[in-house]
Amino acid sequence: MTAIVWHAGRIVTWSDPLIPPLSHGYLVGDGVYETLSVRHRQPFAVTRHLLRLREALERTGLGTLHEEAVREGIAAVLEAGEGRITRLRVTATSGIGALGLQRTAGPLTITVAGAEGVGLPTCSAIRVPWRRNEYSPLVGLKTTSSGENALMYAYATARGADEAILGNSQGELCEAISSNVFVEVDGEILTPPLASGCLPGVARALALEWGAAAAIPVRIARAGELPYVATIDRVASRAAAMAITSATRGVQQVTILDGVDVVPGGLLGTLKVLWEQRADADPDPAPAAA
Repeated sequence: MTAIVWHAGRIVTWSDPLIPPLSHGYLVGDGVYETLSVRHRQPFAVTRHLLRLREALERTGLGTLHEEAVREGIAAVLEAGEGRITRLRVTATSGIGALGLQRTAGPLTITVAGAEGVGLPTCSAIRVPWRRNEYSPLVGLKTTSSGENALMYAYATARGADEAILGNSQGELCEAISSNVFVEVDGEILTPPLASGCLPGVARALALEWGAAAAIPVRIARAGELPYVATIDRVASRAAAMAITSATRGVQQVTILDGVDVVPGGLLGTLKVLWEQRADADPDPAPAAA
């Protein structure tokens, strides 16, 4: 199935020339986006995703999100997909600009795209020789400036993996290319703090909230509690277990790390079942109170 695309209030052909050559979204990757899963023909956690998109637009100074228009675009793509859409992407980029970096005042370019696909049941991950910069002005944002992620993904897939696990500049575990990381170790589940430079993932937040409410021992790690190399080595030696979380993967156990079979975590398995049950019961969980 070819992607279905909504732009400027209508469904368009995916190959239509929608982005002008002088768009800053094209020239310098000046934009932000959200990826949503579709469960039972509904966009999952759409309110949380649009809240994060609005916050990203504010942080980058790109403009104001017209949420109702985006929701109309999502509904139009799902209707055109006739039940086949499993993944959505909402992209907002700055408009026409100079050939350099200076933005020009103008409306955002908003597109909603949807496609179908079958997700992997488990994750095969690999460590990479690069680090997240937790001091970047774009830290914690999903931006269209994703060249480094594309490079790391190519590195991972060339070695038979479908994700890469990253540390940060301080040598702490951070995240995966497009996912958050959870580690089951010493009878509890830990995930790196946002200060590590990881994305404030929607699936991550729900795993923490739902897991804690169900008395599963899951929490945010303290600074320095998850050193990158030592934590990866513990998982690789089967002394710990790892899972990743994202909108499209939910909670997914890592079963291969650096080309070696690793053990799934019992607590992580419980968290995965709980996450799926809660997601099926509530397609649009309300954002947590500030």
